[in-house]
Amino acid sequence: MFKALLFILMPAMLPMAEAQNNAGVEDKRVRAVKVETPPVIDGILDDAVWALAEPISDFHQIRPGDMAPTSEATEVRIVYTNDAIYIAAKMDDSNPELIATPTFRHGQGLGPDDRLIVILDPFNTRRTGYRFETNLNGVRHDALYTTVNNFDANWSTIWDVQTSTYENGWIAEIEIPFMSLPMDPTTEEWGFNFGRGIRRRNEEMAWVSFNRQFNPSIAGSLTDMRDMDQGMGIEIVPSVAVVQSKNYVTGANDDQLNPSLDAFYRLTPSLNAALTVNTDFSAVEVDNRQVNLDRFNLFFPERRRFFLNDADLFQFGNIGNTGNQASSDAAEQNGRPYFSRNIGLGPGGTPVDISYGGRISGRVGRWNIGTLAIQQDGFGAVDPSSLFISRISANVLAESNLGFIITDGDPSSNEDNSVFGLDFRYLNTRLSSGLALEGDAWFMASDSPGTNTDNAAWGLGLRSPNNQGLRGGFGVKEIQDNFNPAMGFVNNTGIRDWKADIGYTWFRAGSYLQQIQMGWDAQRVNFIDGGLQTERIRYTLIEANTNSRDNFRLRVATNKEVVTRPFTVYREPGRVIQIQPGRYDFNRRGFRLQSGNQRPISFFLDGGIGGYYNGSRDNLSTNIRLQGNKYIIEAGYEYNDITLPQGDFITRLVSLNTQYAFTPNLYWVSLVQYDNISELLGINTRLQWIPKAGQEGFIVINYNMEDTDKDNDFTALTRDLSLKFTYTFRF
Repeated sequence: MFKALLFILMPAMLPMAEAQNNAGVEDKRVRAVKVETPPVIDGILDDAVWALAEPISDFHQIRPGDMAPTSEATEVRIVYTNDAIYIAAKMDDSNPELIATPTFRHGQGLGPDDRLIVILDPFNTRRTGYRFETNLNGVRHDALYTTVNNFDANWSTIWDVQTSTYENGWIAEIEIPFMSLPMDPTTEEWGFNFGRGIRRRNEEMAWVSFNRQFNPSIAGSLTDMRDMDQGMGIEIVPSVAVVQSKNYVTGANDDQLNPSLDAFYRLTPSLNAALTVNTDFSAVEVDNRQVNLDRFNLFFPERRRFFLNDADLFQFGNIGNTGNQASSDAAEQNGRPYFSRNIGLGPGGTPVDISYGGRISGRVGRWNIGTLAIQQDGFGAVDPSSLFISRISANVLAESNLGFIITDGDPSSNEDNSVFGLDFRYLNTRLSSGLALEGDAWFMASDSPGTNTDNAAWGLGLRSPNNQGLRGGFGVKEIQDNFNPAMGFVNNTGIRDWKADIGYTWFRAGSYLQQIQMGWDAQRVNFIDGGLQTERIRYTLIEANTNSRDNFRLRVATNKEVVTRPFTVYREPGRVIQIQPGRYDFNRRGFRLQSGNQRPISFFLDGGIGGYYNGSRDNLSTNIRLQGNKYIIEAGYEYNDITLPQGDFITRLVSLNTQYAFTPNLYWVSLVQYDNISELLGINTRLQWIPKAGQEGFIVINYNMEDTDKDNDFTALTRDLSLKFTYTFRF
């Protein structure tokens, strides 16, 4: 632990990296005006302070045109006080009755909506930042940029927005407290950008853009930010949960009263300490179910807020972000040294209590710091675990990072385990051609009892990920047989995974077909000892997006699989179907048809035909969505008809998602899921009340039924009822 403390304190003695703007990006600047009296956040721009602000109105298109004039005018104004920054946006619309507003629940993505986007980079590093979005319903959706091209939409903070309409458009008035933003009050110039979307025209606008992109590295500057007050930097978040559980199989009942506490303290304006005691995750949303027809484990994203805060600081090697279409999500994530879902979750996703934990995270000068210590309770034969993760990186060059990671502890066994890794990420969005270039190099080694050899992993990659014109990349990673990050994610070892892709995108302003792209993506996985394991090549013959956000795609694929040990793809009473060892070559053809989800009724249809190992597979996935002013009803169905010499079977996955808003702050959300592989019928229904940002109340019911003998006779399995309320105090 002494070494970890040294890693935290060392950066404070080192100088800050100088922020630089993109060559080729227009250097737009706006002066922030400090006011004594803040505006009233009511969605009405009648406060006198707004007249003091410099208006920003020079927006342009990034799609369908690039740098073309926008179809509607937008004007933004910014003021700030000691305590918060305030943003007002007036957005003209010649047909205000057609403004798309299907999303009404805070925290939900605004892909179907006409929306306003605000990007803030308070450290002005042009590497990471914070994204705030809203729509006409005043929905708050926020995200944390983990890299300049990727953001985590599960991150959340406290802010406020109110909206209104006028004769020719709509208004959004935003307040973001400085307490809600990790920042350095001595940084007088922030990275700053705005975007706006008009869904019915598939039009996106920005204040500053480059190569049809805007993000923390492609932004303007907000100047004259002075004398900002983050208070004492103390945040206390107590919560209490009443949980009643019943297991219908054993007859056991369990009633619990679970008080918990999260506390946060700013050690410096940009370095935060967090403490969690008796952490409770009873109100976390359930995972979307997946049917696994492959031989490797699936990947499920983190949903728990405690682990999502400052999650960008724990990213390593850019693992999982190559964007290769031939590789599955789990294969992309393979090799992660730290995956927070391994903490506080036991076999099958059952919760494991966390007694207490602490985190130190933030930025000091050029250094990015993420350090986490957790004391996890025991479960089954596993003793209580002390877990530690430290991730430190430094901003180098203009946009790049160099860092290391250390993990220590095993949350799922009584064995010792540790991992050490080094990584370098190169990014250059300043190329004279207008294209971007990014590269990664990383190395890790694990230390577990009895495994002193073949316990390393490494990766190299180089990509040019461009929104228009030519894009492409290649990379390789090796996961050795005994590489074992106990707090990471590994689902395939003893392999060398090669990836490559190339494609081209055309934009056609003024045409019904707004965007057309073609591409080739390939993945080849070889055993380190020699020989092929997997080869997948995806040819995107055409993918087209219309100016009304409809999408169509045609794709063909070739597959080669070498199976070295049998694996089960289907099981029912009296019958088990396995893929036997051998080499399998098969091809597939697929299509996708999707309508713009800004409409009251929208749909998604994805299908494919072709081979599956030594047989065939026909699959269809569809989703139908109905949405009104206060409700969303979304039904999904996935179907696989698989024919094999050793037996035929059909898989079905059915889901029904409903949302209803009684008021802008009170929602009823339900998710019903069933699949005929596990034969589990799961019902999750929740009443969520958010009086204001930072206050939340939940009533959550989870009810599971099972058809153990697959005769369509379901019996009750488990039931959980949770009542939880959380309140945030700030000082």
